[in-house]
Amino acid sequence: MTTTTWARIFAGLYQPLLWGGERAGMRELRRDLLTQARGRTLEIGGGTGLNLAHYPADVDLVLTEPDPSMRARLRRAAGDRAEVVDAPAEHLPLPDASVDTVVSTLVLCTVDAPDRALREIARVLRPDGRLLFLEHVRSESPALARRQDRAAAAWQRFAVGCRCNRATVELIEACGFRVDARTATWTAMPRILQPLVLGRATVAVQAEATRTAEAAPS
Repeated sequence: MTTTTWARIFAGLYQPLLWGGERAGMRELRRDLLTQARGRTLEIGGGTGLNLAHYPADVDLVLTEPDPSMRARLRRAAGDRAEVVDAPAEHLPLPDASVDTVVSTLVLCTVDAPDRALREIARVLRPDGRLLFLEHVRSESPALARRQDRAAAAWQRFAVGCRCNRATVELIEACGFRVDARTATWTAMPRILQPLVLGRATVAVQAEATRTAEAAPS
């Protein structure tokens, strides 16, 4: 079976595979996070549209999704609620400082170049904008982290690029964001996916970088 064929099959399986986890608490975590969205809101990797029901009615919503099979399902789910764009997180087709909120839920684990994606997110965010994120991450338990490492290659093939052992919060902070986050557990899902982190991040170095540039001799 080719990678493209499996990606098309996986898009159809995605919501059934997440059904138990959604009922066991993920749906509430999505709602708690996404009610914080405001203004022009960009969601990266919109998938099949599981977040759509949780956004405030007044946000101006843009959804990106690079996978064609996922994107077709996303367009059907979104209808007139949102603009759906074919774009990877590493190359966002939006102007600098044009977005109030960026949303990433279970996406940064799949991105091939997360540092580039986070730089793009920082670029499109307005100075007072924020990134809202909900991601499964590398466990703080050494034993479970070792299990994640052992399963990582097989899981990445099965889940079309998902890295179950990515230290996402550390990546966000390393890319110049200030993070306010809490941990949670994705119950009713495989153990390697259960450690979760959710919260918000703002571009911590932006104002400092601007001041430094202004103070530099010409």
